[in-house]
Amino acid sequence: MAARPNEARPPGPGSGPPDTQQGMRRRNLARVMHTVRAEGPLSRAAVAARIGLTRAAVSTLVDELIRAGLLEELGPDRPAGVGRPGSALALSDQGPAGIGAEIGVDHLAVCAVDLRGAVRARAVRHTANRGRPPGPVLAELTALFGQVVAEAEGRGLRPAGLAVAVPGLVARDARTVVRAPNLGWHDTDLAPFLPDGMPLTVDNEANFGALAELWLGDGTPLDFVHVSAEIGIGGAVVLEGRLLRGTRGFAGELGHVPVHPEGPRCACGGRGCLEQYAGEEAVLRAAGEPAPDENRVEVLAERAAHGDRDVRLALRDAGTALGIALTGAVNLLDPEAVVLGGALAALAPWLVPSLERELARRTAGPVCSVAVSRLGSEGPLLGAAHSVVRAVLDDPPVASGRA
Repeated sequence: MAARPNEARPPGPGSGPPDTQQGMRRRNLARVMHTVRAEGPLSRAAVAARIGLTRAAVSTLVDELIRAGLLEELGPDRPAGVGRPGSALALSDQGPAGIGAEIGVDHLAVCAVDLRGAVRARAVRHTANRGRPPGPVLAELTALFGQVVAEAEGRGLRPAGLAVAVPGLVARDARTVVRAPNLGWHDTDLAPFLPDGMPLTVDNEANFGALAELWLGDGTPLDFVHVSAEIGIGGAVVLEGRLLRGTRGFAGELGHVPVHPEGPRCACGGRGCLEQYAGEEAVLRAAGEPAPDENRVEVLAERAAHGDRDVRLALRDAGTALGIALTGAVNLLDPEAVVLGGALAALAPWLVPSLERELARRTAGPVCSVAVSRLGSEGPLLGAAHSVVRAVLDDPPVASGRA
């Protein structure tokens, strides 16, 4: 069984493996990695001061991580101007890499991210996946995977795992798509179709988008509702820095919250779902936009910026529908913020006013803030890749030879 991405903040004194000698060592290796990732470059002495271990203990851990190719020394570091300089440590830009992939209704994407968080290789293919069987779609994704891995290996990287974002419900086994209405997939185990020989995690695209916001966002709080839109609308809830998954792992299906119970039929089988009023295709229809293409969001944003009345009305109504759907989540969970990602980020100037009005009208307590993701539509792909990187940081592959 594949492991779910670790949503927690860097390991602290009470986290990690059991307090056996081996468990303590693994936890301390992870603490060194996370500290250098968050604050580096740092000297060994600075790392020791940050995590509360002796310099000798940290030096031993650092030597192991350097031998494994996970850390590297950049040269002398003398911040105070006196005393013996130490070598500045940084995460290696070679070695393990996280491979993230995204299956969208109208595109496929794969990227490789190194331990420092830099995207080192990327491939995108715009293709209509709605109604296509999983086999051909995943064959195309595998071809993109091979292209990205070859490029990454040419730069001294090797894949540490593959994480795939999908627009649907994913079982607790982290590999089976239970239901993806906008693709037409049901009970599909992705593992047989994808490259084997490395850890695989499959998760909902909104979950990966929320994790990317948590890990990479600028000042993102630990309690927020993340909403993203492409063809459909996805939602994810983060509480105290962790995803709220629900009993079966299906929490966050905001796109299928009824806004008007007797409204148009949705691909999920229900009526009047939020997607029918605030999804990309719904907004395009309301705005009188021609058949969607890969630049549809940019076209809508450009028309809105130039004062197009039809587009602005369509986006206002979409914001109203979002506000109605989000009210229940805000009243129930009391998050610090609602974060708009995906296509919603680019269209936020014309969505947010009506969304905020609905929240102000309908929430019982003080209205939470509405923020716009700087990651935009890149969130799910980056979240997938970074989930693999964090797995390496959380359990550095030193003694096992997995580095």
